[in-house]
Amino acid sequence: MKLVVFGASGGTGVHVVEQALAAGHTVTAFVRTPSKISIQHPNLILFQGDVMDAAAVEEAIAGQEGVISALGPTRPPVPGMMENAARNILAGMRNAGIYRLVLTSGAGVGDPLDQPKFIDRLMKRLLVLAAGEVLRDTEAGVNLIRSSDLDWTITRFPRLMDGPRRGQYRVGYLGKDSGMQLGRADAAAFVLKELVEGQYIRKAPVISY
Repeated sequence: MKLVVFGASGGTGVHVVEQALAAGHTVTAFVRTPSKISIQHPNLILFQGDVMDAAAVEEAIAGQEGVISALGPTRPPVPGMMENAARNILAGMRNAGIYRLVLTSGAGVGDPLDQPKFIDRLMKRLLVLAAGEVLRDTEAGVNLIRSSDLDWTITRFPRLMDGPRRGQYRVGYLGKDSGMQLGRADAAAFVLKELVEGQYIRKAPVISY
């Protein structure tokens, strides 16, 4: 599959790129700073751009078969970045006639199927206090994706960790069958599996250990 990865130089995005290449996909890695990608592979295309630039996003999406957004808030956060990135990605996909999108997000972004426990509600309150604007921006971007007519999947992750790929994880909804952490390598594995298989189209599961 030909796919473009936004946020390709991030903690999860790098794993997505590496695993996609290992699986035989052709990957366009959309990054602001190409030097942050040390991977070298004949099927890897580095595309320098900014997700706030609609024209660059559309150019990177043209000719692809699938889109992955592993974007996360920057430090310091750029106001409105996640919402504008979602808007630009959606526009680029519509213009290119591409419908398959997998977006990564935090488990703090809710879903109607969630049944949060006390600890989940507490963590959400702490997240609002510590990074309320970032959370609202992320939720705005997710809501744009949800309201689109694309074949989207929103993959929600709890606290992400480094470490080797386990190959085992749970897929469910917050509070009912979700844990508190997940390795980035396993997060990337689920993203790629879901992109191809489409088991959770127009759904937003939580993936965790």
